Amino acid sequence: MITVNLDNMLWERHMKLSELSEKIGISMTNLSLLKTGKGRAIRFSTLNKICKVLECTPGDILAYQPDPEGVEYEEDIYSD
Repeated sequence: MITVNLDNMLWERHMKLSELSEKIGISMTNLSLLKTGKGRAIRFSTLNKICKVLECTPGDILAYQPDPEGVEYEEDIYSD
């Protein structure tokens, strides 16, 4: 499972979500969904903007953790 560490990066940069929203032109709602891990996807262009403003890499924001036993996800639309 992919986890989102946006909250940590904002804290480290002494930045509020509203400030990031303003700087990258992405709504607070969409950033909040991403921050709480409720978002289902992120565009590379959005990730690029976030990394540019926070001066970080995608790996600072996104992390992989093995799925808990018994958890199944919907099939990815790009799967063969």
